[in-house]
Amino acid sequence: MLAVFIFAATMLLVPFSKASASINYGEEVTAVAQLYNGAKFKYGGTTPKGFDASGFTKFVYKDAATEMVIPRTSADQYKIGKPVKLKELQQGDLVFYATGEKKGKVSFVSIYIGDGKFIGATSKGVKVVKMSDKYWKARFIGAKRIVK
Repeated sequence: MLAVFIFAATMLLVPFSKASASINYGEEVTAVAQLYNGAKFKYGGTTPKGFDASGFTKFVYKDAATEMVIPRTSADQYKIGKPVKLKELQQGDLVFYATGEKKGKVSFVSIYIGDGKFIGATSKGVKVVKMSDKYWKARFIGAKRIVK
């Protein structure tokens, strides 16, 4: 009984510190994106029933805690945010590629998830891809950070 009294008295006398949690939006965007790994590809798709590349990134950013509304196309998404060098990529950054017939023109966007990988809606559906794969490495255009 004495131990309970001492514990209760101690709890009353010891000030509690308020824990403050802040969201790492990049990590949160990455976590949300990975929920849709395996979703089908659909040209013009903007929902989990089927995504195209920019439809996927637009959906994820709106669905995540960022609740950001970003442009619909990969080319327009490339116009926003702050440019990021490859060695400075962080989770949640957008990575852009020229996968179309016009070399050097942005036609694909995905979300960097760390460890040199991105998740994006490829023609084979939403999947995780190594940026160092020959196909992707040759088509890399740049990266942008759109969250702090």
